[in-house]
Amino acid sequence: MRGQRGGSRRLRIIAGKWRGRTLTFADHPAIRPTPDRVRETLFNWLQPTISGLRCLDLFAGSGALGLEALSRGAARVDFVEQDRVSAERIREHLQLLEADEGQVYRQEALSFLAQADCSDYDLIFLDPPFSQGLLERTLQGLEEKRCNPTAQLYLEMEQGLEGKILPAGWQVTRSGKAGQVRYQLVQPRILS
Repeated sequence: MRGQRGGSRRLRIIAGKWRGRTLTFADHPAIRPTPDRVRETLFNWLQPTISGLRCLDLFAGSGALGLEALSRGAARVDFVEQDRVSAERIREHLQLLEADEGQVYRQEALSFLAQADCSDYDLIFLDPPFSQGLLERTLQGLEEKRCNPTAQLYLEMEQGLEGKILPAGWQVTRSGKAGQVRYQLVQPRILS
């Protein structure tokens, strides 16, 4: 349920050590947390490999993806969020959960990416605000960086973008849809 600007909304951790915990996050028009059903599907896909992964939640928003990853055993999650209130709320959640493995960077995502060493990450969550061209620009930026050759990307996008924005050398390994939202897990193509 969406409250007034400056209010808050709720987020539930689905599984792992914080299973069932409900957290509040800032009500901001650009924040569209990944729905429970989509997060459950994504983390079922990742379940065999999530433990010990180093993750980047690049457009963190509510922090739903990164918090779920930490709850399920990720070794580290870097949260990048430019909105001051949202970034502070994620910091509060990490303190409340005693999650020293999480670090919040209050920074614009593309400028963070320009400075980041992408080889540090095994899994990168990309769920930017829709209809702003941010996913396309972020993927272009990642294409120019040297990512971990075994890294996976999680892409969440509006209907109509699937199959049109993936950089050369990457392949979709899993995909799904929920209403107008499309989501994919992608990884570099293995050349034989």
